[in-house]
Amino acid sequence: MASPLLRSRSALRAVFGSQTCQRSLCANRPRARNIFNFFRRSAKPAQEEPVPLLTEDNLFHPFSKSPFPAIRARGEAIQSLAKCPVCTSSHCSTHAHTTSQSLAVKFECPDCGFPTHCSQEHWMADQEHKKYCSKLREVNEDDHDLRSGRKFREFEMPGPQAYEEAISFANWDVFWYTRGFPSMDTERSRRHASRILTYPLTIGSILHQNSGLTLSNQRVTPEGSRSLAALRTTLHVPPGAPDTEEAGAAKPQIRIFILGARAESSLPPHVWEQLCMLFPSCHFHLFFIGPQVSLPKPANSPPPKPPNNSATKEDTVANHSAVENVSTTHTSTDTVKQREEDKPVYVPNVYEPPTPAPIAPFKRTRSSVELYGVPSYTVPYTPQLTITGLQANYAEVHAQFQDTFDPYTDAFFLFSPGFGFPSPNSVSELDGKPYLQITSPTEWGPVMPALLATRCAIYVTGFSPADVERDIRSIESAPDVACEFEWVITPGENAFGSEKWEVADFDPRVMVKTNWGVWGIRGKGREVRERSSFRLF
Repeated sequence: MASPLLRSRSALRAVFGSQTCQRSLCANRPRARNIFNFFRRSAKPAQEEPVPLLTEDNLFHPFSKSPFPAIRARGEAIQSLAKCPVCTSSHCSTHAHTTSQSLAVKFECPDCGFPTHCSQEHWMADQEHKKYCSKLREVNEDDHDLRSGRKFREFEMPGPQAYEEAISFANWDVFWYTRGFPSMDTERSRRHASRILTYPLTIGSILHQNSGLTLSNQRVTPEGSRSLAALRTTLHVPPGAPDTEEAGAAKPQIRIFILGARAESSLPPHVWEQLCMLFPSCHFHLFFIGPQVSLPKPANSPPPKPPNNSATKEDTVANHSAVENVSTTHTSTDTVKQREEDKPVYVPNVYEPPTPAPIAPFKRTRSSVELYGVPSYTVPYTPQLTITGLQANYAEVHAQFQDTFDPYTDAFFLFSPGFGFPSPNSVSELDGKPYLQITSPTEWGPVMPALLATRCAIYVTGFSPADVERDIRSIESAPDVACEFEWVITPGENAFGSEKWEVADFDPRVMVKTNWGVWGIRGKGREVRERSSFRLF
C-alpha cells in the first residue's frame, strides 16, 4: 500500500497534468474575435535608440576641427577675446610684440583643444598651463558629449518619493541614491546631472528639514534656525502625519522669488518639478524676475529659417552656450533643433551670460502682462507647481508684492548676483568710477533694502570662493545694507553646486563652478518696547 505522501504527490501530479492539458487545448483553440477589436489602436513599435554621432572614445576634438559649428564658433570667439598668457606676463619682453594682434591666442593646445597661446613656442614655454590643461580637456569632451546625440539616461528624472523612503542631502551621491535616480556610472554623467539639478537642489537642500546645513556644523545661525523653522512649518506636515498631496490641501502657497534669473529661467518645468518631489504636500509658486528672464516664444512668430549650407545635422543636437547648456541638454532633439535655428551659432560669455533663448510655450501658458505690467507669463505646470516669469528689474515690480510677504511662506534666492562687480551702466558723479552693483541705482542698489524690509530670508550663491568673498565684502560696506541684516546661513561650500567647470571666453584660465558656495541673510529685527514714565510727587 502506498504511503500517504506518495498518494498526495500522485494526486498533485494528476491535477497539474490535467491543467496542463487544458491549457494546451485552449492555446490551440481558435480565439473568438471581438467586434470592438476593430477600434483598438495597434501597439506602437518600440523606438530604437538613435545612433550617436560621436562615440565615447571620439569626444575630443580641437575647437577649429570640431564637427559642430557651435564649438568652432566658440573657438573663434576665444581667439578674438583672449590674450596669450606668456605675452602678458612680466617675464615676457616688452619688445617681443608690438601689436595687439600678436597677443591673440591663435595656437590650439593639442592636449586640451582650446586656443591658449599665440604660438607653439609660447605654449611650450608656459609651465602654468599644465595645471589647468586637464580641466580644459574635460570641458572640451563634455561639450562634445552633449552634442553627440546619445541617450542621456542621467537626465531621466524619478517620480514621486514613497512615503516611507527618506531623502538624504549629504551630497550628490547619497541624494541620487535615496531619491532613486539612475546610476551615475561615470564622472561625466555626474557633471551633466549636477549641472541641471544644481538650481532646484540648492533651494531644496536649504529649506528641507533633513538639510545638511545645521546649527551643529555652524552653517546655520540661531537667527537662521528660527527663520528656517518658520518656513518648515509650512513645507512639512506635523510629525507622524503622511506627507502626501492630500495633506497639503489647506496649506498656503510657498513662493520662491528667484531674482536676477538667467539660465535657471529657461530650465524645463519638469526639472523644477523635482523640487516639488521633495515636499509632496506643498504647492510651489516660482517667480523668475530679472531683465534676462527667458519668455515663451510668441505664438505668431515666423517659422524657423532653414539652416545654412555650412551647417550640418550635428549642429542641432545641443545648445551652444556654456551657460545655457544647463537648461537645454535634457530636452528632446527636435526641441533643441528648433531653438538652435532661431539664434546665432554662438554668443560669447564675456563678462555676463547672454540672455537665454525663448522657451517653448506649454499648453496652459498664459500671458501675465495685464497683471504685472511688464513682459511676463504664467504656467500652472502641475497642481503642485506654478511658474511665473517677469522680464524686468525687481525694483519695477516690488510694489505689487511688498504688502504680501510672509516669512512663513516666502523666500528669495539670488544665483550669482555679482554684488561686488562693477556696474556696466552706472557711474559715480564724484569720481567717475563705476558703482558696485550692490550700490548701483540700476542694479541691486534699490533692491536689497527692499528685500531686507520684508524680513524674509535671502539666499545667495557664488561661483567660486573669491566670488563669495567679493559679494560679502560689498554688502558689508554698502549703505542701507551694511548694518541692516543678520546672518541666516554662514558662507561656505554648497554641497549641491554644479560639478562641471565653466570656462570664460575672455581667458580660458578663468574657470568656475555654478553655485559653488551659498550663504544667507535676512533683515535685522528691532523690538520696540514702550517705556513707562512716572511722575514723582
